[in-house]
Amino acid sequence: MGYVIDEIDQQIMRLLQHSARMSIVQISKEVNMSQPSVKERILKLEENGIISEYSTIYDLEQLNRGTTTFILLKTERCEELVHFCEQAAEVTDLYRISGEYNYLIKVQTATIEELAEFQDSLIKLGPSKSHISVKNIMEHRVLL
Repeated sequence: MGYVIDEIDQQIMRLLQHSARMSIVQISKEVNMSQPSVKERILKLEENGIISEYSTIYDLEQLNRGTTTFILLKTERCEELVHFCEQAAEVTDLYRISGEYNYLIKVQTATIEELAEFQDSLIKLGPSKSHISVKNIMEHRVLL
C-alpha cells in the first residue's frame, strides 16, 4: 500500500493549496509541529507523488486573455488534435471525454474575434460546439 495521508498531512496540503509560497515556518505554526517535521512531511508527499507540482495562478484579465471558452470537439484525428492543442497558445486544458463529443478544450482568448480565428483553425479536425463563459463562479477550488 502507498503512503497514507493523515490529518496533519491534509492540513499541510490545504495550507499549500491556498498558498504554495507559504513558508515552512508559517506552516509549522499553523499545524503546531516543528519545522523539520513539516519539511519532512512535505518531502514525503512530494516523493510519493501526492504533491506533484506547485503552480502560479494568473489574472487572465490582466494578461489580456479574459475570454474563457469551452469547446466540445468530435474527431477521429486524436494525435493531430493533441499536437494542435500543444502548439496553440490559446489552449489551457484538453480533456478526453465520453459521450457524443470526445474532447473538451478550454481556451483563453483576448476577444471573440480571436476565438473565431481559433475556431476556424480547428474546423479541419472535426465538428465542434463552443460555450463561452459569461462568469467565473468557481475555479481552482481547494479540494481538501
